[in-house]
Order: sequence, then C-alpha cells, then structure tokens
Amino acid sequence: MRPANRPPFPALFRRLPLILALALPVAACGTAWDGRQSSLGAARTATGADQSPEVLYAAGMEALEGQQYARAVELFDAVEREHPYSAFATNAKLMSAYGEYMRNRYTEALGALDRFIQLHPAHRDIAYAYYLRALCFYEQINDTQRDQRTTEQAMAALQEVGNRFPNTPYARDARLKIDLARDHLAGREMSVGRFYQNRKLYVAAIGRFRRVVDEYQTTNHVPEALHRLTEIYVALGLTEEARRTASVLGHNYPGSPWYQDSYALLVDGAEATEDERPGFFRRMLGGLF
Repeated sequence: MRPANRPPFPALFRRLPLILALALPVAACGTAWDGRQSSLGAARTATGADQSPEVLYAAGMEALEGQQYARAVELFDAVEREHPYSAFATNAKLMSAYGEYMRNRYTEALGALDRFIQLHPAHRDIAYAYYLRALCFYEQINDTQRDQRTTEQAMAALQEVGNRFPNTPYARDARLKIDLARDHLAGREMSVGRFYQNRKLYVAAIGRFRRVVDEYQTTNHVPEALHRLTEIYVALGLTEEARRTASVLGHNYPGSPWYQDSYALLVDGAEATEDERPGFFRRMLGGLF
C-alpha cells in the first residue's frame, strides 16, 4: 500500500549545511575547500576509515538526493562503523534506515529503526523514527485475499505514533492511515464472508459480516455487510431477522445501492418510488430507534 509520495526527510536532513559548517572547523581544521571536494569525490568510491565522518555523511546525503539509495546506505553505515563516537554517527543510523525504506527493504529498515529508537529515545527526530517505522509496516499491507497480520502491525505502529506524538504532523497522517488500514481489514472480512456465503456456509458468513458491522462501523463496507446479512436471513427463512437488519440499513444508509437491493429482496415486486421507500423502512423499524 505505497503512497504516491514518499515521506520527506526529517528535520535533521534539512540542517545538514549547518551541521557541516560547525563540524568542519573541528574535524578538518585548515583543510581547503577544494581539498574537501576532493575528499567528497573519494567518498563516492570508498567508504573506508581514511574518510572523515563529515565527508562520508555529506556523500551519503548527496547519494540520497540522487536516489542512489544503496550507495547512501553504504555510506551512512560506514559513518556508524568507522566513526561510532562522532557527532554524525547517530544521525547516520536514522538516515541509513531511511535509505533502506526507500529501497523497499523494510525488514532492514525496521531493524535499523528499532535500534535507533532503543538507543536514542530522546533524539530530536524520534517522532520521525516512529513514523517511518509505522510506514514500513503500512506499505507491506497485502491485498484482501491474504493474511492481514501486517495490517494489524501497521495499525498498532501508527496508533503508537498518534499516542506518543499527538500534536505532530506525523500523528495526523498516522490517524488517516489507521482509517485506511481499518477499511482494509473490513474488506478482508467481507471477502471471507462472501466466500462462505457463496458456499452456503451461512453461520460462518454471518460471523464475518457481523464483525464488520460491530467492529468496523466507520468503514464503507458496513452497508454491504448489512445487505449480505439480510440475504442470508432470507435464505434461512428468518424473515423477521432479515427485516430488522434491512431496517438498520435503511435507517443509516438510505441512499446506498445496498439499501435498494435489500428493499427489492424483501418487498414483492418492489418498484416503489424513492419517496415511498423511507416510509417502508420506518414501518419495519418499529421500536428499534
């Protein structure tokens, strides 16, 4: 479930020029600009201990911006490996995770992010780390025909972002994605329910459709779930239960096509006008509402 636009760099990426400006006088005092340019060029082809952390870091940034994600990861990993106590090592860990994410290597990205979160819980970009971790699960959400464990993991990770960082843009986007993930899970229930219904395994189908109605009330699958329940109750001869279910559908979703299908199913030769149908369902509602 990949979004059209990948997440932007966290704030620390945008502070790179300032970071380099502060670090260079300490790490490379007296080095001329053209000498740094020469080192930057060397960093593009080597990631050894002979390269300074700021040069490796800058080369990794340049690789990221050029969408050379594998190379960026290599460079950022070199910063952490060769200069673990430098000012750049912590940020390099997060940016390496971002590079893995951009390569769709979600397992590797999750491993790096979990280490970052564990080691640097007070980092200024910790909210972004949690958000990127949630996206690694979110973008692995499968179609509704497959197991939905990843969807559940994504929802849990997105909810954690909202709980920990409620006033951030990450939390707002996480809440939107939670709604989409819930809709996906409801779609899975509907798919399985239709499978059982088509094979006349009505008890199993009812369980799936009832779960959509009870647990996923804010999704767009509820009207169909109510209609499918109405169909099953009619097939089982449970006319009163079918009418009660259809009445709920008519009361809550009067403009839905599933409303019209349920009406036709329950009324012989139902060709009533739109104005007549609400009255029909109000009569069926009785004392329900």
